Order: sequence, then structure tokens, then C-alpha cells
Amino acid sequence: MQDVWRVLASRGIGWIDAVDILTVAAFLFFFMRQVRGTPAVQMVLGVIVLVVANVVSQFLGMAATHRFLQNLLFYIPFAIIVLFREPIRKALAALGSTFFTPRGSLELRHQLARETAIAAFALARLRQGALITFERTQGLKDYADTGVKVDAELSSSLLSTLFFTGSPLHDGAAVIMDGRVAAAGCYLPLSAREFPQEYGTRHRAAAGVTELTDALCVVVSEERGAVSVAVEGNFEGAANGEELEKMLYQLLGGKPREHAAADAG
Repeated sequence: MQDVWRVLASRGIGWIDAVDILTVAAFLFFFMRQVRGTPAVQMVLGVIVLVVANVVSQFLGMAATHRFLQNLLFYIPFAIIVLFREPIRKALAALGSTFFTPRGSLELRHQLARETAIAAFALARLRQGALITFERTQGLKDYADTGVKVDAELSSSLLSTLFFTGSPLHDGAAVIMDGRVAAAGCYLPLSAREFPQEYGTRHRAAAGVTELTDALCVVVSEERGAVSVAVEGNFEGAANGEELEKMLYQLLGGKPREHAAADAG
């Protein structure tokens, strides 16, 4: 660090240095945004504490403590790979997905949003639970492979049939890929976070998969008949089919309705 400051002091700070510093700050901000709200935040703070303690011990001349912390910090990169495996995977996937746009035409997104909204509120009125997961830029094939292959056009009647209480696929998730129902009865990873008591397994699964990927999930509560959308592990309720359709259309990459109407005209 002292060498860096000496170099900067000798040659001055130019615009390239400013860009360099801003680039590092942007990467750090991007990483912290990905791990926000997860246990990884506490781990990051723990590493920062160790680094600060190491600097302080060197400054105060605490040789034994400094040597111990130096040896400990030597193994930190290896521990980070293990402990931060999921956040690192998520951050890299999110970075890669910035160069891709959601697939499918605006018309297809309208259809997916409309049919899903119709099915979700029909199931909610009957108090039949559902978990519908939409792929966006990050692939969901690994999760789709845990269920039964369907490969059918998405429609409200198909979703209602899949999540009918008597269906053998009722308890799993339906995974939507490339605008089609790729599979049903799929298993999704459960989030380790704390949730309100009224949130059941479907909500934990929706939070889990949206924490690990950029997918979005529609959850219909069996007990409360409530419909909500999960994105990045957070839930937002929908009061009616029209509201849910609008939310899904925008989250799937569509333009706001007034813009879409203007383009059509």
C-alpha cells in the first residue's frame, strides 16, 4: 500500500488513475449488491476486521499478533472460495447476464403474463397452491431436470391442471423456459433466511431460487389464497390479475404498457 501511495505521489493522479479507482469501486459495489441480505455480508465484515487488525498490529509493533494474522490471512482466499461459492457464482452469472437481454417477443411476454395471471388468481380462489418459475437471462435447466418434462405452450388451463390438488405434480414448481412450460414438479433450493410464519415451503423455494439466479417466481398461497411475485429473494403481493399481469410483463423484459401501445401504433 505504501508503494502505491509513493508511485501516486511521484507522478500525480491523472484521469487514468481516477478511472482505475472508480472501476475497482464499481466492482466492489457490484459484489456487495449481490451478497446484500445474505450471510455472506457478515463474512465480508469478518474479513475486513481481520485486515484492519493486521494493519493495526503492524503499526503498534505487536509482532506475535501481526505474524498470527498474516498467517491467518494467507488462507483467507482459499476460505473465500469455499464460503463465498454461491455469492461468487451469482455475481459472475449476473455480470455475464448484463450482456444479454430477455428472450422472446413483446407479444410472447404479454401472453405469458396474461395466462399466468389468469391461472394464478383462479388457483388462489380455489385455495390451491402454485409455484411458477420464469427463466430470464440465467439458465434454469438444472432445476428443470429435477422434475417431469412437459415442453408445452404455457396456458392458464395447463397451469391450473398442473397445480390442481389431485395432480402428482402439484407440490413442485413449474419451470418456464423460452416461453414454454419446460418441466413441472421441480425441486428448487430453499432459502436459509427467516420468513414470517405465514410463508410456507413454496415461498422459501421461491426466495431460494431467486436469490441464486435472476429468475422470477409467482407464488400462490394455499392457506391464504394470496398471490405474490418473488424477485431477488423479495416478495411483492398482487391484488388482482391485472396488477399481476403488469408486474410480470415488466419483469420479463417488456416495456410499460403505454410505451408498448405507442410502438404498436
